Order: sequence, then C-alpha cells, then structure tokens
Amino acid sequence: MKLEPIVVSLLDTDLYKFNMDQVIFHKHTDLCGQYYFKCRNKDVVFTAEMEEEINAQIDHLCTLTFTDEELDYLRSIRFIKNDYVEFLRLWHPIRDYVTVSRSESGELNIVVDGPLFSAMQFEIYLLEIVNEVYFRMKYDYETLRKSAEEKLDRKIRALNDGTYTFHFAEFGCRRRLSREWEDVVVRRLAQETDKCVGTSNVYLAMKYNLTPIGTYAHEYVQMYQGIDEIPLAYTNHYAMEDWYDEYQGDNGTALTDTITTDLFLRDFNRSMVNNYTGVRHDSADPYEWGEKIIRHYESFGVDPKTKLLLFSDSLDFDRAQALYDYFKDRTKVSFGIGTFCSNDTCEKALNIVIKLQYVNGRPVAKLSDAPGKAMCRDEAYLEYLRRSVEFRLNRAPADKNN
Repeated sequence: MKLEPIVVSLLDTDLYKFNMDQVIFHKHTDLCGQYYFKCRNKDVVFTAEMEEEINAQIDHLCTLTFTDEELDYLRSIRFIKNDYVEFLRLWHPIRDYVTVSRSESGELNIVVDGPLFSAMQFEIYLLEIVNEVYFRMKYDYETLRKSAEEKLDRKIRALNDGTYTFHFAEFGCRRRLSREWEDVVVRRLAQETDKCVGTSNVYLAMKYNLTPIGTYAHEYVQMYQGIDEIPLAYTNHYAMEDWYDEYQGDNGTALTDTITTDLFLRDFNRSMVNNYTGVRHDSADPYEWGEKIIRHYESFGVDPKTKLLLFSDSLDFDRAQALYDYFKDRTKVSFGIGTFCSNDTCEKALNIVIKLQYVNGRPVAKLSDAPGKAMCRDEAYLEYLRRSVEFRLNRAPADKNN
C-alpha cells in the first residue's frame, strides 16, 4: 500500500519548534542531540510494510525546502528574527540523521542523531508520518474519517450552543489521524465557532489566517542538562534566562514540569513572574497545579487575573470545561487540545512521543510531575537527576526564589 506524501510543507509542524530552534541558533549551535521514539500504548504492532512506508515518507520529507512564501510568513511572526529565517532558507532535513528499525515483535524504533538545531526539527514531522501510516495501513481510513467527522460535528454544536464556553487552541498535529483531517478540523473550528483562538500548526495558521500558538517544550529545558557548566537543578533558571534574553518578554508562557513544578517555582522568582505572561500545565493533577501557581503569584503580590494558566495535558472538551469553570474567575485560562481535536475516532489513538535523550553524549531526562511520563535511557542518570532535584528542594528556605 503506497501512500501519498504525508508531509508536503516544512511549515507543517508546531510553532514551538521554530521558537526553540531560534534560541539554539543564536546561543547553542555547539550542541548535538539524540532523540528516541516510543509508543506508550501496549500491544501495538508495526508491520514490515509500515516500516517500509515510514522510511519512504522520511525520504520524501528530506527532499523538502522552505518556499519563499513560507519564509515570508515566518518573517511576519513578530518574534521570529530575520537572520534565523535566512538560516532556514538554507536548511533542510538531512536523511542521514534518522534511523528506523523494527523488532521481531513489531516494536518500532526511531533514532534521530545530529546537531541539535537540525535534529530537533524532525520530531513533529516523524510523529505525523508514523501516526498516519499506522492508521491508514491498519484500519479502513474512511470508517475512521466518518467517526471523526461525527464527533467533530457534536463538538462544534456544543461549542456553539453554550455547552462549552472556553477558548482553546488546536494542538493536534503530532498525533493527528492524517494531514487531510487536521486541515478539516482546524478550518471548521475556526470558521464555524468563535472559540478556537489559533493552532500550533504553522502551515494551517498561514493557510487559514489564524494565530500560530506555542512557546517551548520539555526538550528546551532538558538540553541545558547537557551543558557541562550548568548544575542540573538550575536548568530551569538558565533556560528561562536565555528565553527572556531572546524574546524580551514576548512569546512568554513557561512550561513548569520538565524537572517538577516545585523546582521550577524556585527559579520562577519575582523577575521571571513579571517577565512571563503565564505558565503551561502538562502533567499530574491540573487543579492542584493551578492552586499552587495561583499561590505563587499571590506570594509576590501579583494578581493572578493578570496571568495565564494554559492547560495542555491530554485534554478532552469536557475536562477543559470543568477546568475553565473552576479557574475562570481567578485567573486567565486557556487550553491546548490535541488528540481530541485531530484524532478522535472510533479507534484508540496512539500515544507516541519522540524525546530528547542525549545532549553532547550526556544523558538528559524529563522528570515531570507525573512519574509515568519520565523517559530516560540511563536509569543511573535518572536517579542522579532525582537526587539533584530533591537536594535543592530540601535546602534551607533561604534558597527559595533566589
């Protein structure tokens, strides 16, 4: 079964890939990274035919370059700088950086290994490819498409009849059913409701004149673990400092849980609270997290109503509405909804990720607020990181917010 090209534009990715890459381009071009694929679902089998098709799709991806129209669009985003856009004029995905294999039991293995400014860009493209290949080759696509359309119709009715009253961004390209279906979803949510404020997909933002939305991901904080002179328990500090230096308060929503929110708050001091417009939740209990963040703002005399809480952890529309009702009178609230926008069908969606695991040969890890989300290929390092985090958290209170 030969599929049409899945990725046809290098803008068909999340905005935060360009945001993070711009910081790396300006400050950390010496870093090299290794990314590893993981499917978190149990008993998922990738066939030899799927592996062959995934390789063919990656071959096609690596023939793409940015068009003049795409570069002009990136240049129009207020915080994307011209020198970085000119670099992208020269850049393209390099096939030698990606290796795909499959175990006898059908486990899919993908490794991306190269300069970090280039290797990091593969993540979303590869997830789009893997997801669409899997669903098109395992199931009857038209049956999936029909069930997705029925569910989308119901969501749009609920967004328009007052059942759902919150605003949100579509965050679904990494786990979408297909390129074609995400296009339909974004177009209909934007044109048939007044609740969709934008999309993380830069290509669809350009196509439908929407706001591209995103700041940074866990990999951005993780990469600082690979820089020799930075203590592990202070990587949030250096990541936020570099981000503020790059964007000067623009593009300012901080992700809290790369090495636990409690540790993040040690570095989210008065200066950072003022420099960042808000924070993003991506693991563990969202209500406890929100209460903790509100208390933190109040401890600095900052009115939480002036700050944004952005929720993005495996949200469906009912969970988002419940969170909105709980927090709406106390702070600004918004949501990034992914799979339940772009791959809500009669079949269970894949929970697939590609995570940064090494920087300059050193292991790095995500140590989120939810233990099940930790991913590290070096257990000794993961334990060392945990101890480093615990050591700083248990230090004298005078360390707090310094």
